[in-house]
Amino acid sequence: MATFGNLSDRLTATFRNLRGKGKLTPADIDGTVREIRRALLEADVALEVVKEFTGKVRERALGDEVNKALNPAQQVVQIVNEELVTILGGQQRRLEFAKKPPTVIMLAGLQGAGKTTLAGKLAKWLVKEGHTPLLVAADLQRPQAVQQLQVVGGQAGVPVFAPEPGNGVGNPVRVAKDGVKEAERKQYDTVIVDTAGRLGIDAELMKQASDIRKAVDPDEVLFVIDAMIGQDAVTTARAFQDGVDFTGVVLTKLDGDARGGAALSVASVTGRPIMFASTGETLDDFEPFYPDRMASRILDLGDILTLIEQAQQAFDEEEAAKVAEKFATDSFTLDDFLKQMQQLKNMGSIKGMLGMLPGARGMREQLDNFDEREITRTEAIIQSMTLRERTTPKLLNGSRRVRIARGSGTTVTDVNQLVARFEQASKMMKTVAKGGVPQVPGMGPIPGAGYGGKKKAVQQKKGSRSGNPAKRAAENAALSQGVKPAGAAAASGSGFGLGGGAGKAGGPSEEELNSLQKFLGR
Repeated sequence: MATFGNLSDRLTATFRNLRGKGKLTPADIDGTVREIRRALLEADVALEVVKEFTGKVRERALGDEVNKALNPAQQVVQIVNEELVTILGGQQRRLEFAKKPPTVIMLAGLQGAGKTTLAGKLAKWLVKEGHTPLLVAADLQRPQAVQQLQVVGGQAGVPVFAPEPGNGVGNPVRVAKDGVKEAERKQYDTVIVDTAGRLGIDAELMKQASDIRKAVDPDEVLFVIDAMIGQDAVTTARAFQDGVDFTGVVLTKLDGDARGGAALSVASVTGRPIMFASTGETLDDFEPFYPDRMASRILDLGDILTLIEQAQQAFDEEEAAKVAEKFATDSFTLDDFLKQMQQLKNMGSIKGMLGMLPGARGMREQLDNFDEREITRTEAIIQSMTLRERTTPKLLNGSRRVRIARGSGTTVTDVNQLVARFEQASKMMKTVAKGGVPQVPGMGPIPGAGYGGKKKAVQQKKGSRSGNPAKRAAENAALSQGVKPAGAAAASGSGFGLGGGAGKAGGPSEEELNSLQKFLGR
């Protein structure tokens, strides 16, 4: 989400200025809309989209839904969120599969947008969804494009149909048609056709893409666009819509640091939904596009649903149950700790996951300074230990730690810090497993949580509290002889001044209790 980082920072700063106001005036709303307009324009969002967006926000913000709201500032954020979802396409749309396989998916876009890599990402995602895709190398123009698709296909574990060597040799239309026939013959249920691109829009590119579309009659035509392309994104999208008429959009390079707001304009300008987003370099950095979740990320409201989905895919429920049992029985070892770290690594980028938490923009500096290689170093340290050392960390004396540091390419300080973190985590998890609340280092037990051990009963000194020295000495002498001083009973009663009950020394009489009952209406 680095692409929309600057836009997110500007918008959250704008809303921060509204939080302290109990009622918003038209001037406040005009100022807010002005800042939103500037933020969108600086992010390269198309001017026509900005005008329409800010017009709707201003109209709704000046309406009754804000004036009657208990928290006007939050209501304005909600309005911006809803309108942002609208320009991102509204509802999420999934791929539509053919009733009679194979489903043909054609990829189109400019050269350098990342079509070939995206073909592998889409194929791997389809395999996870239970499909059997076939990649077709119909990009015969770009040097080494066929070889690149074969490498990507091998990484994704998906077969590639490449009868022509490429590099300007071969007929892409015939390759695409033969690829569909190959899928029918070998019963692949999905065909992904990787087509050629150009550095810019030209007649030859559009004619070739149009001919391939007519030849294979695809069920889906996905327009692949670089999220960092700038204002040219709208022009390119309209040209491909007129020439090829795509059915959906795929955003690539969302992990880049450019402004990238022009990508927000594509769905609004073309009327075609954004269906997928590529968020990194590996084949797993690919996800379906949800307009509501993306809007929440841009406004720094978090994306907990995507985070949960990633966790469900990466973590094994049986393994999690075993770990919970080990926590409860105090048998959690460094070997188990290693497995947990590896599962966390399988979820993807730690920075990306932390960025999905609400308010993550406030931790921008910490996230930027976070070193993803820390997990790799932790793995190396634990794997340099013997099995016995992993199960019994108390064996790790000075000489063993030196050996582990040398074997893992780290320092003894790194080993010491890992062991300390492991022991701390074990204590915290053991407390959680037993139903307690862990004591956070540097913060102490959470107030009201009942953790931190039973408080020792403080024994109050029995004696007179009188400010008169002579009276205090007399009362203390009486207490030492077992005689209760006069007036002591009243001081030892309840918060209402009542003593131990009727009939007892210093307690209320029957008459006093009857009058109290009458007063209470009983």
